Amino acid sequence: MRTYRCVCGNRLHFGNTRCLACRRSLGFVPEWRLLTPLEDDTGRLHALALPDQPEVRRCANHQSAHCDWLVAGASSDRLCLACRLTQTIPDLSVGNNRLYWRRLESAKRYLICDLVRLGLPVVDRHRDPERGLTFDFLADQETPDGVRRITTGHDRGRITINIAEADDVHRERVRITLGEAYRTLLGHMRHESGHYYWMRLVDGGPWLAAFRERFGDERRRYADAMRAYYDHGPAADWRARHISAYASAHPWEDWAESWAHYLHITDAMETARDFGLVAPGEREDDFTPELERWGELSQALNALSRSVGVADPYPFVITPPVAEKLHLVHQIVEDAASGSLGSPSNNRFSPSLQASRSATK
Repeated sequence: MRTYRCVCGNRLHFGNTRCLACRRSLGFVPEWRLLTPLEDDTGRLHALALPDQPEVRRCANHQSAHCDWLVAGASSDRLCLACRLTQTIPDLSVGNNRLYWRRLESAKRYLICDLVRLGLPVVDRHRDPERGLTFDFLADQETPDGVRRITTGHDRGRITINIAEADDVHRERVRITLGEAYRTLLGHMRHESGHYYWMRLVDGGPWLAAFRERFGDERRRYADAMRAYYDHGPAADWRARHISAYASAHPWEDWAESWAHYLHITDAMETARDFGLVAPGEREDDFTPELERWGELSQALNALSRSVGVADPYPFVITPPVAEKLHLVHQIVEDAASGSLGSPSNNRFSPSLQASRSATK
């Protein structure tokens, strides 16, 4: 994530709500990926970091979900770009549900920031009632017949997350039980968004043949493949061909895992550039040089983590077949960002969203 500057010159970080130096209130403009100091003019907020310092309003979830994102003053929307995508939340009067909901919304804001950074279309259910992106955050429920378990997953634009994943102890227990190297809320969000963008950008489109060449034929019965994976484990040679064991279960999961890692890598590299750890660079059609830079950086990150006694932040190996898959993801993302596969998200602030993309280069 990039860092920002307050009007007083202090460095600001994504997620900050107040400058620690001058105590000025802050807000995030998602369409610009910009954390801005705010000026309160007799109850009206103005974004000082935007051209012409337009009037803005806080998201209606500012208090309830600790959302620091902003809505354009002239917009009729009550919720910000990220919060508008949530359709169902858990019963906030029960246990730790309010805490879990806030954690889920925080992870979702990171995801949506990713999607805006890449110039991907963020289409909500108002614009596409059948396949628009929406989130359900649900809890397991006691029923007369037992407990109804909520399965985290994706179905035609609807991403469902079991709120138990926001419980650190539960999530770590599941990670160990399943033998996973990595399991986080943001990882879940990025993985499930991969299924959504496969539906929007690959299924039935010009990239489908290339997808099948790299990932395999998705027409293979998904239920049978998943049953075989959970009954017998991953393919014996999964380390040579896949980024994770789970990716070997089915081409759809291979894509979603590769998509998630593409977001991991590109976001981390932008952060590294912002802190001067990696030389500035332009977006390139060839993703190979970026993977080489990531290889060097991730090794350093893992070594630094071991030196302070914590687990490797990137415990994965990118083999040549995995690199080819990541390269295809990169090509499809670049194609989508160019506008040939979809339109960008609603931009309530002017000028256009393209200005935000240019500012990240």
